[in-house]
Amino acid sequence: MGKKQLIMERALELFAEQGFEPTSVQQITERCGISKGAFYLSFKSKDELIVALIDQFMSQMISNTDYQVTNMQNNELSLYNFYFTMFQASQKHSNFAKILMKEQSHSFNSELVLKFHDYDKLLEKTILTMTEKLFGERIENTKYDLVYCIKGFISIYSELILFNNVPVDLEQLAQSLVEKTNLLASQVTIPFVTKEIFQLRRLSKTEITNDQLLEVLEQSLNEAEEPLEQESLSLLKQHLLEPSLSPALVEGLLKNIQDYPNCKWIAFLLRNYLKLNSIK
Repeated sequence: MGKKQLIMERALELFAEQGFEPTSVQQITERCGISKGAFYLSFKSKDELIVALIDQFMSQMISNTDYQVTNMQNNELSLYNFYFTMFQASQKHSNFAKILMKEQSHSFNSELVLKFHDYDKLLEKTILTMTEKLFGERIENTKYDLVYCIKGFISIYSELILFNNVPVDLEQLAQSLVEKTNLLASQVTIPFVTKEIFQLRRLSKTEITNDQLLEVLEQSLNEAEEPLEQESLSLLKQHLLEPSLSPALVEGLLKNIQDYPNCKWIAFLLRNYLKLNSIK
């Protein structure tokens, strides 16, 4: 075993015992029986080590599922293989999967958060490609909702497998989720997640452009029915085109629209974008 792989394996043991934050480089080197100098020859920091572990775990899982989707033959079997591969990977790497599920919501710096975001985008792309291949035009209006339903299945059932010590028959689980997915694909008729929402949600905050926000805002404006809703959206649109409103007035306009069902998402996007770009 090479020194780099040794460090990754011993660090994984410590992370499983203590979590990411409490584990120090000193503890890792002691567990490996190496000096700190030897550690820093392999990794510049503990965060770089964590990134390497994430890459190793996520790249294997994503590449395996993408292979299943790219080479799919029979529809139902392809969907079965997708679910089976996902849960088999979680089970095989259960220690690291547990750590990620416990700690990804806190203690990570921005680089690690972006790393998760990038892999999440790859997974969404794979699932979207799969659903389009399997179900075609009949899910044209609901395919983005279906992507999130499939991601939800993966998250919820992975948690059940990893944290509840439940004996799991992966074949039965995959078959059960194939049935549920087919039902959703054939029965769901009311879409919630639009193409615009799906695309913007997959962007990091720094990737969201003014033009993209204007496009979503225009869609919300076309769907607006109430005078207050229409007027507030119009003023926010003008502010994006030519910034002139005070932060207090912008916040007031956002509060005006955020309770309208078709404006909740654009209100969220605008609030974050305007803060990020300090538009006055």
